[in-house]
Amino acid sequence: MVDLKYHHGTDVHLVRASYHEDATDLVAIAGDKSVEVIQCAEHSVNVIASFYLGLRPTAIAWSPQTISPTSSDDWSIELAISTHDFGLHLLTKSHSDDERVFHFGGGLTGHHGRINDLSFVGGRERVAQHLASVSDDKNLIVWDLYPSTDHANSPINSPLPSQSPSGTRAQPTALVIPFAHPLTSVSSHPLTSKEFIVSDCRGSVFLTDWRKDPNEEDETWHHIVELVHPTALAKAATNRSGYWTGCASWRRDSLDLVGAVHGPSYALWDISNLRGGKPFAGGVSFPEGGHRFRWCPTLTEYFAMSTKSPIHGAAIHLYNVTYPHAQPIVINLAPQPQRVLDFDWIGSKGIPRLACAVGHDVYIFPISTEDE
Repeated sequence: MVDLKYHHGTDVHLVRASYHEDATDLVAIAGDKSVEVIQCAEHSVNVIASFYLGLRPTAIAWSPQTISPTSSDDWSIELAISTHDFGLHLLTKSHSDDERVFHFGGGLTGHHGRINDLSFVGGRERVAQHLASVSDDKNLIVWDLYPSTDHANSPINSPLPSQSPSGTRAQPTALVIPFAHPLTSVSSHPLTSKEFIVSDCRGSVFLTDWRKDPNEEDETWHHIVELVHPTALAKAATNRSGYWTGCASWRRDSLDLVGAVHGPSYALWDISNLRGGKPFAGGVSFPEGGHRFRWCPTLTEYFAMSTKSPIHGAAIHLYNVTYPHAQPIVINLAPQPQRVLDFDWIGSKGIPRLACAVGHDVYIFPISTEDE
């Protein structure tokens, strides 16, 4: 079943694929203290960038400015990374420049808890002006990576490094949006530059408008819609720690469909038919607790989930939204005590492929619509 395998020197903690049109064959992989970018061809895997951070990465986001070497000779890589010291880093490399790391977000201006997820603002523009981060400190922060001295300028007209006459770079500025509970994931959508999907540790998912109105005093105005997962909320309330890991994801071809996993349960919502914020479908995928929920970016009716528990070995559960109550296709990758540390869909077209981190290895393989 496994077509390709990439071996890393340490445990692979994070796997994040690029879904941007000019970089769909690129995958970022985070080990104990470094991040590698691999290019996934049909029959081979090649490392095209390696960034040593000296710190444990906790989240990865791909910039829309990234261009793969297969798309252009004038290629460039840009990634945002968070690390366990609550810091943020912008990683870049191009056909004419070696690896570079720009550090920001530390000290009093940034988060004061573990950063659990990152996402660049969506929309069709290829300007990586704004980056969102969510944390255990209960805050969503939207960073202006290239702040302009003239704040009346639109993001599209703000100077990027290649356009700036100065060789120095200003520190990003932060817009802080507080929530009631620790936040576990943030997701943007290619069809909107105004909203994020944000999930918290208790089983709620928020459609959040991050555009700040300076005349608005009520901080809760940001939250357009709250999607509730009753099963997860009830179990979180009786959980001794009061905390579930969780992950929410936007279906890439639709602004209306959102999926999430919180604890043992997953849920699907249709924003065009809110039903009081309750899901239209859901169930239990991993009784021991789910970790990641990912919609397939190409065969969009499919979604997959993983757990960090080794009880059933390293496994992925694959679902079709057309049959949300059907039993999942179970993809077994390795027996106990191995487990899936992270996974993502590769963004390239054709037969959908998954990249799954198991121990020191990343397994890359096409999905099957039949039981393994």
